[in-house]
Amino acid sequence: MQDFLETNITYLQGVGPKRAELLSQELGIMTFRDLLYHFPYKYIDRTRFYSIAELSPDFPMVQVKGFIKGYYTEGQGKGKRLVADFQDETGTIKLIWFKGTKWIMGSYIPGVEYIVFGKPGVFNGIVNIIHPEIEASEKASTRISSALQAQYNTTEKLKNQFITSKTISRFMGTLMKQMKFRIPETLPSYLITAHNLMSLNEAIRKIHFPSTNAEIERARYRLKFEELFYIELNLLRFKTNRARKYKGFVFSSVGDYFNSFYYNNLPFSLTGAQKKVIKEIRRDLGSGKQMNRLLQGDVGSGKTLVALMSMLIAIDNGYQACLMAPTEILASQHYNTILKMLDGIGVKVSLLTGSSKRSLRKEIDESLRDSSLQILIGTHALIEENVVFNNLGLVIIDEQHRFGVAQRARLWEKSTHPPHILVMTATPIPRTLAMTLYGDLDVSVIDELPPGRIPVKTMHFYDSERNKVFGFMRKKIDEGRQIFVVYPLIRESEKMDYQNLEDGWDTISRVFPAPKYCISIVHGKMTPDEKESSMRLFKEGHANILVATTVIEVGVDIPNASVMVIESAERFGLSQLHQLRGRVGRGSDQSYCLLMTSNKLSKEAIARIRVMVRASDGFEIAETDLRLRGPGDIEGTLQSGIPFDLKIASLGRDGQIIEHVRNIAEGILEKDPLLEHEENYVLKSELGRLFSIKQSWSNIS
Repeated sequence: MQDFLETNITYLQGVGPKRAELLSQELGIMTFRDLLYHFPYKYIDRTRFYSIAELSPDFPMVQVKGFIKGYYTEGQGKGKRLVADFQDETGTIKLIWFKGTKWIMGSYIPGVEYIVFGKPGVFNGIVNIIHPEIEASEKASTRISSALQAQYNTTEKLKNQFITSKTISRFMGTLMKQMKFRIPETLPSYLITAHNLMSLNEAIRKIHFPSTNAEIERARYRLKFEELFYIELNLLRFKTNRARKYKGFVFSSVGDYFNSFYYNNLPFSLTGAQKKVIKEIRRDLGSGKQMNRLLQGDVGSGKTLVALMSMLIAIDNGYQACLMAPTEILASQHYNTILKMLDGIGVKVSLLTGSSKRSLRKEIDESLRDSSLQILIGTHALIEENVVFNNLGLVIIDEQHRFGVAQRARLWEKSTHPPHILVMTATPIPRTLAMTLYGDLDVSVIDELPPGRIPVKTMHFYDSERNKVFGFMRKKIDEGRQIFVVYPLIRESEKMDYQNLEDGWDTISRVFPAPKYCISIVHGKMTPDEKESSMRLFKEGHANILVATTVIEVGVDIPNASVMVIESAERFGLSQLHQLRGRVGRGSDQSYCLLMTSNKLSKEAIARIRVMVRASDGFEIAETDLRLRGPGDIEGTLQSGIPFDLKIASLGRDGQIIEHVRNIAEGILEKDPLLEHEENYVLKSELGRLFSIKQSWSNIS
């Protein structure tokens, strides 16, 4: 039966090569299995028939039974349309088509009884239905019966070729009749019984052809359960296997470097959250198992300090450490911060970036090989072949989602023995999402900000209030403060985005003219030297305003910058807005984030803006973002090797199911880590089918 499900969709009755190609291109449906797993997005009650006399444009989708009286055309040019008068015993409506008119006239014969389905509208006082679905009454009685008719996503290209939701439903019925409802079970019987699940066979049938809403809910739950269960089981299996396969360096002692820093150089008292995380890391480093930990912390929560103290433990035990950041700006910032914090302790630290001079590279190379260089900080330059460590024991990756899988993997290979891994992110990730994205990592969270931080005050302004915003900016500049102005840049290639940035630069230059004001600009099309020069002007306080794209989202720490103006804020996700906002509020003075939007906003955009104005907690914001927008490409999931093209489950809405199936998967692997027991044969087999391309965060982080 498995082989049957892998049959090319071309061979399904009614499809053929041309339709098969369209289904593949537009919906990714290539096999019988793909069709079965193309789930409905909603259902419409097809048990009720309306009379024409009852119809109103206020109604949603309706169905009417009656006869076509005849066809005629109306309008000219692009407005030309085919019209049919359709009547029942109570009245007449117009059916209207703008495309496929010859096919329509050849397919639906006047005088024959049809069922018409569609959204009623009204034009010149006459009710009409544009591009209705039509089915002969006699055919309707022979199809797989279902009180609730499934509605399927299609595309304009498919509709133009008359592949509608109804067509897909018909294909589904044909396939199920051909299969005789024999779909191989993909979960062990003990799981199905213990958790009162529908069989897969029944769930697939009921999701496509349900009789009641209760059937839909039970079918959905079974299919969501399975989808999320296998993702969690796969991740946890990698975690279990990694723990068995890889032994870690044992950092048994906390020595002079750590203690000297802790007692003499610590810049401020550690928060309770920082202390907890450092304990977790120390436990990992001394356990004999390879640490593979994700450290989450809001912007400004003190992750760099935790990273440094972890590196000092490595050095105390005779090992080298490295820290890789995604940009030269951020790498330089880490280097300067760490160098300052280690003053007088005697730890040798170097910075390696793409722009490092050859003489420095040679010096770094030599000191790495003889172990005199203890901490190396840098960008992707760290993964170049000629960068060779003598005894790399700890790898820290900051904002790791900015690196590709292959880049991360090459750091892993810098040691003959797998080093300990600590990956950091300032993007707060909801717990259920973190469990799924990073299911084979242990997760630590810094959920406290250092004492004395004043929350950033966030305000929303429409474009029509721009003069008020300019006045506020002048006032803050007069007080000696600096200002970020950020424009969206969704993709580097989008000309419109750069146009917006340039227009914004022109406007701000006019409103804040030289020589009274100095304005810098930073964007992705500038050379590294140009960026560095502009940033330096701003960092050193010579520029009052920095106009930038989201290039400044990561790695700019300027305490005197107390105002962040975000243009077209409705184009950003909440998590990104929160990250940008975190660029201000680094000093002891009140800081502000001004969200500029167009005057016309969608309901979703208004909801996002309101959350930003109200909330300051990054995790609350991330939860809301997940609920409103879905996971999207959070944290590089498209690069992770984990199949997040979920067919029916939602990482945003199905948090309870995720936690439930994860607990179940943990219990199974605890008893049978290699899934060798006979009762788990189906699990091992299905994992092999689903995850033929195996990828683990454990050796790519």
